Amino acid sequence: MKPATLRNFLHLHTWVGLLSGLALFIAFYAGAITVFSHEVGDWNRRGAQARLTPDPIERSQQLLDRLLREKPQAAESIYIVLPGEHGPQPTAYWYEAATAQSHKFAFDDHEALRESAFGDAFIEFIYDLHFTAGLPKPWGTYLFGIVSLLYGLALVSGVVIYAPSFLKSLFALRLGRNTKQLWQDAHNAIGILSLPFHVVFAWSGAVLTIGLLLLLPFNAMVYDGKLNQLLERDYFGAPQKPAAGVAKPTLPLHELLTRSQAAMPGLEIEGIGITQAGDANAQATAYGIIEQRRLNTLGAVVLDATSGRLVASYAPTTMTPGMWMLRGLQALHYGSFGHEAIKWLYFALGLAGAFLFYSGNLLWIEARRKRRQQEQPRSARVMAALTLGVCLGCIAGVSAVFIAGALWPGWRVAPLYFAVFLACLAWPCLRQPARAAQELLWLCAALTALIPVAGWIGMREHLFAAAWHGHWHRFFVDAIAMAMALTYAAMARGVHKRATQGDPNSVWALR
Repeated sequence: MKPATLRNFLHLHTWVGLLSGLALFIAFYAGAITVFSHEVGDWNRRGAQARLTPDPIERSQQLLDRLLREKPQAAESIYIVLPGEHGPQPTAYWYEAATAQSHKFAFDDHEALRESAFGDAFIEFIYDLHFTAGLPKPWGTYLFGIVSLLYGLALVSGVVIYAPSFLKSLFALRLGRNTKQLWQDAHNAIGILSLPFHVVFAWSGAVLTIGLLLLLPFNAMVYDGKLNQLLERDYFGAPQKPAAGVAKPTLPLHELLTRSQAAMPGLEIEGIGITQAGDANAQATAYGIIEQRRLNTLGAVVLDATSGRLVASYAPTTMTPGMWMLRGLQALHYGSFGHEAIKWLYFALGLAGAFLFYSGNLLWIEARRKRRQQEQPRSARVMAALTLGVCLGCIAGVSAVFIAGALWPGWRVAPLYFAVFLACLAWPCLRQPARAAQELLWLCAALTALIPVAGWIGMREHLFAAAWHGHWHRFFVDAIAMAMALTYAAMARGVHKRATQGDPNSVWALR
């Protein structure tokens, strides 16, 4: 390849990486945690929410009846999550089409119906953070779609740059006094070894966030505005019916679930959605898992909710090509295949991806260092402040959200996260980068180390008691938090050593 072409690809890789890297750090750090969203949800359950209901279907029916009685407008679209993997108690979700808001309902300790907006619970907020970086929906989601496209460009340009030296530099990790070379080797090795994972995430991230926007030109120019009707089967399993305006009783949940199970033996039903409940056009869709040796294990049965008549069904072997592609991308993105081994792999790769973007920014700063003068370029100082503020602010904010979720489970955690994040973003603007890096890393270490303490106070069970009682979700959350706290503390000590003993002509030197 000509040197000029290689330089062009290097510039493309650098600038695309810088433009998307900070947002991708948030996406990967939050995404690594949400791989274990069910387990993290179990970590801070207490009271009635922690006790397995003796009759899951009857309890779910009680929740549905109470919701329809107190919120009759919710009949337009309700989804009931059955007790099981998602928690020991049922949960109901109502998507309000008029306001485009999702509402969450569950019984509290006093058997009253408790309503909250989706995203109020700390693990739900972290899940949203993965897709929006905390920006309002849907704009934050659209932003991440654009970031995913830039991410794909960075991957392509990175492969072009490093493909010629792929085998030679794959396991090269040169330890020594040249810190920049060590970080460059680590950045390249992680990028190359996890390349398939990143290709999947760039592709699936773009489809899941802006896929509908990409279809809009086809809807207008090819399908005469009727594309959504054609895609309803791929999205919902069957076309959606509007309300008939004629009252008719909806079958009880146990009848709907029994008929769904009979229609598709082997389906492990996790939830059921009901549209137009109490109307003659009511429709019920039971969603679940069919254990097969396939990437996608999702299955569903669609019933007429008033008569129990089978409307449609789909399994991994009977999906349309569009549904098979969409559900397959979802499985690849969320790591919902391969059970625990894949979850741990995705967790490790998610954290490695966050390091990839953090290290990329640090390498850009180091590449612009003026080695013969103490004063460094303004661009390097600004990028150092942004990198520290966004990356370490995200880490500190997420740890603060965990603490709040353990001590005050009913609180809205978004204001706390943004208060911590914005404070961390402002701090490097007021301090030297070397000092700010140390102080923010120690803050991350302290807040992350407080997660097991908050869990102990909130759940009355410490790390070792959780292991003794076999509460492995609590044990692993606390243990990983302690390990990450020690990692941040070690990084803070490393920054201090670099600041005092390293090259004085650097933004990371104490002057």
